[in-house]
Amino acid sequence: MSKLEIGAADPAREQSLAQITMLENLIPQTVSYQTAGHLLILGSEDRIRLAASKLVASSASLASVTLLATDAISCQDDEYLEQVMAAAEATEALPAYFSRDVQISGFLGQFRVVIRESEGGSPIELSLGAVRRPHYDLVLDLGQQPVLSLELLPPGYFHPGEDSDKLADALAQLPELVGQFDKPRYVTVNSDICAHHSSNIEGCTRCLSVCPADAISSQEGAIQIDPYLCHGAGSCSSACPTGAIQYDQPTPAVLKDYLKRLLTRYQSLSDQRPVVLLHDQTLGQQAIAGLNQLPGGVLPIALEEVAVAGIDSCLAALAWGARQVIILTTPVTPPTLLTLVQNELTLARTLLEAIDLEKDRLCLLDSDQLAQLGGMVAQSANWPTLPVAAFGKDLAKRDTLFNALDHLNGTAANSEAILELGRVPYGQVSVNVDSCTLCMSCTALCPTGALQDGGEKPALKFTEQPCVQCGLCEKACPEKAITLQPRVLLDREARQQQRVLKEEEPFECITCGKPFATKAVIEKMTVALASHSAFAGDAAKRLKMCEDCRVKDLFSDLLNDPEKQLRV
Repeated sequence: MSKLEIGAADPAREQSLAQITMLENLIPQTVSYQTAGHLLILGSEDRIRLAASKLVASSASLASVTLLATDAISCQDDEYLEQVMAAAEATEALPAYFSRDVQISGFLGQFRVVIRESEGGSPIELSLGAVRRPHYDLVLDLGQQPVLSLELLPPGYFHPGEDSDKLADALAQLPELVGQFDKPRYVTVNSDICAHHSSNIEGCTRCLSVCPADAISSQEGAIQIDPYLCHGAGSCSSACPTGAIQYDQPTPAVLKDYLKRLLTRYQSLSDQRPVVLLHDQTLGQQAIAGLNQLPGGVLPIALEEVAVAGIDSCLAALAWGARQVIILTTPVTPPTLLTLVQNELTLARTLLEAIDLEKDRLCLLDSDQLAQLGGMVAQSANWPTLPVAAFGKDLAKRDTLFNALDHLNGTAANSEAILELGRVPYGQVSVNVDSCTLCMSCTALCPTGALQDGGEKPALKFTEQPCVQCGLCEKACPEKAITLQPRVLLDREARQQQRVLKEEEPFECITCGKPFATKAVIEKMTVALASHSAFAGDAAKRLKMCEDCRVKDLFSDLLNDPEKQLRV
């Protein structure tokens, strides 16, 4: 692999990358794995015996090895069978079991393995019987299909499939995985602004389906991210519309700060606008290093995973002076992650087209097609230069996105269009004014403050920009008067303006005259409780009293009629 010569074609790039660094969290939050080296090997009888014999012969660091045959011998070749028989003799002392019904959960140091030795048999905790421990530390799965069907397998779980190189690599790594291992706690969750759940009502679920490691779950109405399963893919933070899930390596603020400083420095050294190339730190980095030289004007930015930079960061980069942002994927980018990035980019490109900017200012490039980078950069060099935005790097996720979009729109089309888009976390709330009673159930649940009450006057007010279309208001409305309308409104003033969806004159207490409810609510209560014994006769007037007067009237009635006290 040739060395990447970033400076030969672009001295401004060399200086910018050398002078501007991404601020790192020197004391990151971490999680620790503890493992003693108790290994389970499962798969066909021949494969597990051959693998175990190699481990037994080459390593004494593993505390134990258990064999679990899930299939009979896979090959009947005589020479091969001789090797299997020799391996069987070498591993004869190892505990061995057979089961086609296997369930595995957990991670490095904490794998729970449950088997059934026969169909309909009782479940058996394998580690308890085999090694007298509550769990296994490591799992080598040699089945054709992994027991754990995840795009990103948990640490300590190896599934090499039919790849002999991957098997050799796993056999080399397993003996080393004994002791304590730390890794970053990649993401944090701010439940205060999460739109997932409130008052036993489910709202936003965007993060639950985008994790390639299945590390995200909803528990008792709260989003939980298992830090031991999390690989730091970043898809959850990109999908989260409120910013409640925040990536920590780097944080959004650190990434935006780096983007802004790097772009500013480059523009001070060069008369051309740069192209930002976002890539991951592993295969993406290797693919770039495989080039003899990057095209001039390309600023490579390494991230843990490409999904860490969401649509807000990409649009902000364009607003801060990048002429183009290219996201580099690789053949091993998890499908779930790739789908998310594609969907986010499709939305962003739709927005660019709507404001008369080239949609290819944001695009994907697979590492196998990296040879096309030069042509893409040459094409973007002919695009109009856009003014640089003045908004800061410290804005919240949603504010960053709309500030960038409004800036780009202002430099191009100044469009006020309404883009009707399905399933996007942007849009408006519509209210059936005939059905709405201004009970304010919706305002109590709105996680972003998009819906608010009218203060001293009965009213329901709405601001479109903060609305994430979570659906909590729609599901909570007892009158089914609320409808969500996903869309993107390009008119900044209209999107940020608070407007009244419904208002009424207040109903005044018939005793003291204090406003305490709306006429619609009182009318509805009067009809609904007309047959209730507590509001029979003159007591029905209490429905038209404020809380204080209602209590006074009730006790006055009881004091004046002692027999009524006994009946109560």
